Amino acid sequence: MSESEPDTALGPFSSPDARATPWASALAVIGEAEVFWISTVRPDGRPHVTPLLAAWSLGGMYFTTGDQERKALNLDRNPRCALTTGTHSLTGMDVVIEGVASSVDGRAERAQAVAEFERKYGAHLTSPEGTWFGLGEAVVAGDVRLYRVAPTVGFAFGKLPRSSQTRYTWPSG
Repeated sequence: MSESEPDTALGPFSSPDARATPWASALAVIGEAEVFWISTVRPDGRPHVTPLLAAWSLGGMYFTTGDQERKALNLDRNPRCALTTGTHSLTGMDVVIEGVASSVDGRAERAQAVAEFERKYGAHLTSPEGTWFGLGEAVVAGDVRLYRVAPTVGFAFGKLPRSSQTRYTWPSG
């Protein structure tokens, strides 16, 4: 799991004077975003979308879920998914990461991902009054399912006053 830089290209639906958004800028949006939306596919082909916490670490997106939650059941059958975040307004930037999710079993990788979650979400995870206090310990112990989404393609959608559509692709394998 390396922190490889994706290839970057400006999309055709960008403003004439737009430039491709550097990966570092998209990564900054991911790092600051508190809520992400994951899209998975149900066994009957219908989409499923739900909000969750997520963090970028070790070159991929990480999130947690319970074994019997719909997203986990969907990913057991079809590991392809998309994580989306953004501003929910006509300004700023929205980011989409598409990839393949896999359950993380290694304790060292779990600990590294938890460290990033705790850095990002702070007291929500680390304070006894926090909504998800104790989640980090449960993840490291393997009591909560942790997923890593290996990115295959991503997008940054820059919005008003200058629209841009940047595509990121990661080398396979």
